[in-house]
Parts: sequence; C-alpha cells; structure tokens
Amino acid sequence: MTAPPIPSSKRNFKEALIEEAKKAFALSIYFGLWFCALAFLAVTALEERPIPLSIFGFAIVKAAITAKFMLVGQAIFPIKVSKHHGIVRSLLIESLIYLMIVLALNYLEAGIDGVIHGRNFIESLAAFGQSDPLKILAMSILYWLIVVPYLVFTGALILMGKDNFIALLFGNKNIADQ
Repeated sequence: MTAPPIPSSKRNFKEALIEEAKKAFALSIYFGLWFCALAFLAVTALEERPIPLSIFGFAIVKAAITAKFMLVGQAIFPIKVSKHHGIVRSLLIESLIYLMIVLALNYLEAGIDGVIHGRNFIESLAAFGQSDPLKILAMSILYWLIVVPYLVFTGALILMGKDNFIALLFGNKNIADQ
C-alpha cells in the first residue's frame, strides 16, 4: 500500500518553511559568533575571572532572537538589489533599517534585564549603554559592521543565484582548470 501523494501546495509550504528554518539557523550562527566574541571581549576587558559561561548562552539566545527579527524585517522590507547601482549602494538604506532593528532589540534586552534584576523597565531602557551617547554610537557602528556583510552576502546571492554564488565561493568541480 502506498501513501497518497502530498498536494503541491502543502509541499511548497513545507519546502518554504524548511528554507526559512535554514536561513534562521544560519543567521543565528552568524550573529551568535559575533555576539559570543563581543561578550568574551567585554568580559576579558573587565578582567572578570572566572569567565561566566552564561554570557555565551545569553549571546546565543540574543543571536537567535536577532536573526528572527532580521528575517521579519526582510519580510517587511525585502532586500532589493539593483544591478545598475551595485550591492553596496542598493543595500545602504536596508542596512540602516536592520541596524535600527538590532538597536531596538538591544534596548528591549536592557529593559528586560532590568526587570529581571528588580529595576524599573523604563529606567533600564534609559540606562542602555550607560546612557552615554558616544558608547551607543560606538555600538551602533559595530552592529552596522556586523549587519553589512550579511546583507552583501544576501545581495550577492540574489544577484548571482545560489549555484553561481556557491561556485564563486567554493569553485566548480565541473569546470576544468585552465
């Protein structure tokens, strides 16, 4: 006895869901590496010993949440790349929008952290970055530098197509060396 065939609409939905899960996982790993490195840098700069492993867990959770927000942001503001303007010029505005998403998430994290530690949510939001505009600007620049390579990667993938982009990165075994 064979199972009935799956209708194409369900298969397409399932394939799209799997593709989105792969994107979310890959983006979570990307942000996770960055956020863990930044957390490690912050702890070592403070010369805190022993290094608490919980900071890496928080960094990974923050990365997963940030990835989800980025994917929602992409759904609302789809990435558009113009061959005429190139990837960087095409994605400049999008990079600033996604930077705002990451910053908003950081403010939210500061507020929630304050509530967890018995402080007022609004006061904790206001204390983000020790309420130092220069520190917030420095973090914004750093976060922008994290977001831009992801957007360039995505823009190149859109312009070149998956197969061509993978061949560019890893070579094409079907083509003989010249």
